[in-house]
Amino acid sequence: MHKVILLAADLTTTAVAATAATAQTDVPLIAREKIFGNPSRVNGRLSPDGKWLSWIAPRDGVLNIHVAPAADAGAAKPLTNERQRPIRQYFWSPDSRQILFINDKGGDENFLLYGLDVASGAQRTLTPFEKTRVQVLGTSNAVKDRILVGINNRDPRWHDVYSLDLATAKLTPVLINKGGYSSFLADEQLRIRAATKARQDGGSEFYRVTNNVVEATPFEQVTLEDSQTTAPAGFTKDGKTLYWLDSRGRDTAALIAQNVASGRKSVIAENAKADISSALSNPATGRVEAYAVNYLKTEWTPLDPKIKRDLDFLKSRLKGEFAVTSRTDADDRWIVADDPVVAPSTAYLYDRKAQSLTKLYTTRPELEGAPLAAMYPREIKTRDGMTMVSYLTLPPGSDADGDGRPEKPVPLVLLVHGGPWGRDAYGYNGTHQWLANRGYAVLSPNFRASTGFGKKFISAGDLQWGTKMHDDLIDAVDWAIAGGVTSADKVAIMGGSYGGYATLAGLAFTPDKFACGVDIVGPSNLQTLLQTIPPYWTALRTQFYKRMGDPTTAEGLALLKERSPLYKADQIRKPLLIGQGANDPRVNVKESEQIVEAMKAKNIPVTYVVFPDEGHGFARPVNNIAFNAVAENFLANCLGGRAEPIGDTLKASTAQVQHGAEFAPGLAEAIGSR
Repeated sequence: MHKVILLAADLTTTAVAATAATAQTDVPLIAREKIFGNPSRVNGRLSPDGKWLSWIAPRDGVLNIHVAPAADAGAAKPLTNERQRPIRQYFWSPDSRQILFINDKGGDENFLLYGLDVASGAQRTLTPFEKTRVQVLGTSNAVKDRILVGINNRDPRWHDVYSLDLATAKLTPVLINKGGYSSFLADEQLRIRAATKARQDGGSEFYRVTNNVVEATPFEQVTLEDSQTTAPAGFTKDGKTLYWLDSRGRDTAALIAQNVASGRKSVIAENAKADISSALSNPATGRVEAYAVNYLKTEWTPLDPKIKRDLDFLKSRLKGEFAVTSRTDADDRWIVADDPVVAPSTAYLYDRKAQSLTKLYTTRPELEGAPLAAMYPREIKTRDGMTMVSYLTLPPGSDADGDGRPEKPVPLVLLVHGGPWGRDAYGYNGTHQWLANRGYAVLSPNFRASTGFGKKFISAGDLQWGTKMHDDLIDAVDWAIAGGVTSADKVAIMGGSYGGYATLAGLAFTPDKFACGVDIVGPSNLQTLLQTIPPYWTALRTQFYKRMGDPTTAEGLALLKERSPLYKADQIRKPLLIGQGANDPRVNVKESEQIVEAMKAKNIPVTYVVFPDEGHGFARPVNNIAFNAVAENFLANCLGGRAEPIGDTLKASTAQVQHGAEFAPGLAEAIGSR
């Protein structure tokens, strides 16, 4: 039924777009709203006592928290009533009486903590401060009436530790952070046991904390090389064992157990190709029962026979990669998310004793039966012999034999991830599916500096913004051309944050390599980027300098200028589309304004779209849809793929087209109809 409805609904948009299509005319065009609109349900959770189910779902078009009795999921009711900003993160209080969530205003990332009483529906602001960013530092199964939070209202650079009484909302100071500590680690009794502080070389020092007093001498420390791959990961419930993810003395991060009393360490798990990425711990003991490694895909390894039974069962019954997203205190029921990639993700309630799966919801039921494309993990060699784990998606209908290579070259979008200290991974990706449906191959490479593949791979990106990191992206494109995936004249570059920088660098530093580019919240001037980082990133400042370039030295300033696309904006010759959130605290709006002004001064075409109620990316679906409407018509003009008309999408959004509407097909008309 869903497939029939989908085909019928999309016939009109397919017909409208057919004139721009170069292939795939027999594949229905999936409406943007089905990919980028609100999901039906997402982020399912079980209350710790197992009596309640919760999830995020639309209420009057905005994502809000809904709750239902665990025995009757159909009786769900919305508890929150956010009217503008979607709720994206929440968790249950340890006593199962409240739901706690964070939200900001207009994308400013000043997240406050809110509490919802499940019985009455009453909502309170638990951290009622202006220009403050809350951190949840500790929750416990043993201490159910309070949690630990970090609040930076005294000094925006550093978070002080408070105990938050969940019944009264009273905040009691625990540790006032006048020592410049970047993070804290608590045990099951909500005692602060460790504090982290940045070193002058970009590494970290770890200090014991006793009776809320930080010791003078660190008990562990790491250099810059290990700074992103080594950190304490939590205590067992008895507080006797401290787990670490630790790359010291090896390349990839291993899971280490340290005896707190003796200091002795033992290796629980390690992998030569990738860091240990996650673990399942027993809710009663805190001991790790299984761990995961994510190289090409996520692979779970059980350490406990009972968990092995569960993981084997889930693997045999579910079609895609699965993740355990919620567990009760009794550990008798789990919520498990299944991601088949070529179908929307589905959440199940798993009864461990009965070994039974009950479907809770599908995140995007409107995509069931849609022509979603497979994702292919690929290993791509860089020119200096490193291996980039990358992910390729092909347009439906272009790969008849299913070998992950199109029958003939197709246009390609190089989609570059942000960070740059992050990674792309295997799984359903809305942007991949959207672009593939429009007729493009999509390639997402994990270039040097990407995380998850060991410290050497990260460190290979040090001081290489716009040089070797960019060379990696060019090598990925050349791989696709040599392999018959695409042709040299049909490649676009696109990305957000660092991916936006990579787009600007691609068009400015290698102006003939790409046919066009789409930059979302990308920095254009690395010096001004570092000058405007949020105050709560102060602890990371030295690491930024070591890995990007030090603006406090003449040599560092020269390097940052050399690597900044702004200073080579006059070299840009191919079409460029820029999207920016006006309230972005990470990449200030001036980063986009600078390069737009530089291009305007040289009469170089550029299209610039600003969203006054967004920050680092576009959280509101109406804004995301509006920008993607512009982007797909821009790409269709550049690469020859398909596009759903912009239509009325701008009307529903806050988009402000500040320059270059004439350079994006249909944009001027869409503005005129608002």
